[in-house]
Amino acid sequence: MSTLDSPLQLSNVFKPKIWGRKDLSPLFLPARPSRRGRPVPGATGLRPAPDGAELHLSGPSDPEEKIGEVWITDEASRFLNGPLAGLTLREASEKYGPELHGTSWPGCRFPILAKYIFTSDWLSVQVHPDDDFAREHEGGSVGKCEMWYILRSDSGAQILLGLKPGVTKEQLNEAAQQGRSKEMLCGFRPRTSEAIFVPPGTVHALGPGLVLFEAEENCDLTYRLDDFGRMGLDGKPRPLHWENGLEVIRTDLPAHRDLPRLEFRESYGARRYVLACRFFAVEELQLKRLGSFTSSPERVEVLSVLEGYGRVENRAGWLGYRRGETWLIPPAAGEYRLVPTADTRLLKFYVPDLERDFRRPLARRQIRPSRVNKVVFD
Repeated sequence: MSTLDSPLQLSNVFKPKIWGRKDLSPLFLPARPSRRGRPVPGATGLRPAPDGAELHLSGPSDPEEKIGEVWITDEASRFLNGPLAGLTLREASEKYGPELHGTSWPGCRFPILAKYIFTSDWLSVQVHPDDDFAREHEGGSVGKCEMWYILRSDSGAQILLGLKPGVTKEQLNEAAQQGRSKEMLCGFRPRTSEAIFVPPGTVHALGPGLVLFEAEENCDLTYRLDDFGRMGLDGKPRPLHWENGLEVIRTDLPAHRDLPRLEFRESYGARRYVLACRFFAVEELQLKRLGSFTSSPERVEVLSVLEGYGRVENRAGWLGYRRGETWLIPPAAGEYRLVPTADTRLLKFYVPDLERDFRRPLARRQIRPSRVNKVVFD
């Protein structure tokens, strides 16, 4: 029997960016002192973090630092409870492999990188490679397919996604040399709760005034095409990657946005099938009352709490959850319950079986294949 039979909490990793924010509300609380050798609040029957482990549970350690990304499944994220307490996600993945990831993921690296992004300025114009290109040109790395889920979109917020019709790679390159690359891209103001799919080869840029969730292959490989002449945190210009970037740009890709909102009532509240591809699937759960769930022996599932607080329970005991926390449900966790003390909204993500996890459930709910195909990407 596996020792990984309980929900496991991961710490957040806060990453400074020149375009980031000091205020990460409402998702994360202001900075507070680190906890050393103390149990996670609300935990019973679970091992506390080891002495000396600095665990920033809610917010960054420096309130004056501009944070652009909060990685919630970073390889440096540390487990805060249970038999893995004190280990990083990378260490646990290498040690436990399929016992942590599930039988459908043979690798020794966690399958999905997930993060929250907070913008106060434009990110660079950029593009990501696919698996084939990355394996050949980036030392055997995987590529980067990603998605965004918009949590907040301020007045004037904008996203650039894909080249305008007729724009060539060469025209984009020339415009970037003149600081006009934004003029070559299609722009829109995203709506709160909108999901956007960004396959490799899609040129894009995020503007200021956004808070969003991002899930992607476990790779942060980015080819920067235009950074508008800015200096990085080290005071030097950030490098551009035009040689590889031009090779991977796909001018034929449509903008996968304005997707159908496939949301349905459940006994605990509501469930939304947000988006799925072969690398990741994302669902949104809203809990107004107790919800009973069962882990999958084939995969690990991750819960990221957007709103609310309550308890997560299984046969090993119970733990308190709250907004801004990340919980891994290992394959051997079995039956568990989410018991909201306050109305709870969370994102659940995992590596899917597209037929079993999205297509068949949506077909049973009599959703037309044409609509299903707008949220499921083969």
